[in-house]
Amino acid sequence: MIDSKLYTTAVHAGTTPDPQTGAVMTPIYQTSTFAQEAPGVHKGWDYSRGTNPSRDALETALAALEHADHAIAFSSGLAAEQAIVQNLETGDHVLVCNDVYGGSGRLFRTLIGKFGIEFEFIDLSDVVFVKTRIRSNTKMIWIESPTNPTMKVMDISALSALAHENDAIVVVDNTFATPIFQQPLALGADIVTHSTTKYIGGHSDLIGGAVMTNNENWAEKVRYVQFAAGAVSGPIESFLLHRSIKTLAVRMAQHAKNAQAVAEFLEGHPKIRATYYPGLPAHPQHELAKSQMCGFSGVVSCDIDGDLEAATRFTQALNIFTLAESLGGVESLINHPEQMTHASVPEELRRELGIGESLLRLSVGIESSDDLISDLAQALDKM
Repeated sequence: MIDSKLYTTAVHAGTTPDPQTGAVMTPIYQTSTFAQEAPGVHKGWDYSRGTNPSRDALETALAALEHADHAIAFSSGLAAEQAIVQNLETGDHVLVCNDVYGGSGRLFRTLIGKFGIEFEFIDLSDVVFVKTRIRSNTKMIWIESPTNPTMKVMDISALSALAHENDAIVVVDNTFATPIFQQPLALGADIVTHSTTKYIGGHSDLIGGAVMTNNENWAEKVRYVQFAAGAVSGPIESFLLHRSIKTLAVRMAQHAKNAQAVAEFLEGHPKIRATYYPGLPAHPQHELAKSQMCGFSGVVSCDIDGDLEAATRFTQALNIFTLAESLGGVESLINHPEQMTHASVPEELRRELGIGESLLRLSVGIESSDDLISDLAQALDKM
């Protein structure tokens, strides 16, 4: 059950009536620069790459949602991730869940890895195995939970304890669960990151990212990258994200309700070989998910009984679900990870993870669950 206080936090965090006009909604400060009373003397803002009142309001709201002391907003989820790993040093070793989002893996392998930082992709769901992979130079464990797209769940508390015993930090990509259903900092993680494009934005109309932490040192380092590299959330995106946060708890409750119904339908259908959703009792980490999440969010993956041609026919027969990249919007989407979001993942690793031609990922929206199930049923009949 969602913490009822989060409904209030989502509506009010970072929002105060504008002192000049009384506007209830924080205005969009669409300006690049601010007047100064004297050289270096200003009202707290000088140039919008550094700070902007619209972004400040968003960051206050993001921090409140994750119960964090600091939030830093970026122009994309990958920009937020880059700002974290860019603070590593040559020779550092990072353990990454092997089922990480394809764009994250590409960033680590092709851009950051060339600077002598080693990213080792392993199954983080096996804590005993993870312990054997810790080295003296392991500085970070990078968790995604649930993972994209096979919906594995990682034991954030156990992995955080293991990391801290070895002077490493834990980063959790909390995009799928959102702060409404999972609070990684309370479970022991050091840093939380989001693609705010997804559920926090929630309307498929913007790109954004965020980093939240209670670690003062890491907050300073990430904010410096934000300022020095400049991948900041713009005023309009900041305003839209702040607006969207106000309905986040309400939306997530409906996403999860619909996804549970869709997962149960798919699990029992003869043309579906396997269904992946933490809310199903058959999910391998169902009990763990229940212990660290208060809801299972809105993403369901499944293996259809067929090949790429069958998968294509199925997606093309859908009327409500739209074949598209991304997830987390109010509308339902379907994605073919092998050909779309995870095409950059090395083929051998895709096979190992089960990301093949029959795997589909559904972002279940907030429409009528009856309509969604009817749409899936008629498309499966045509497959």
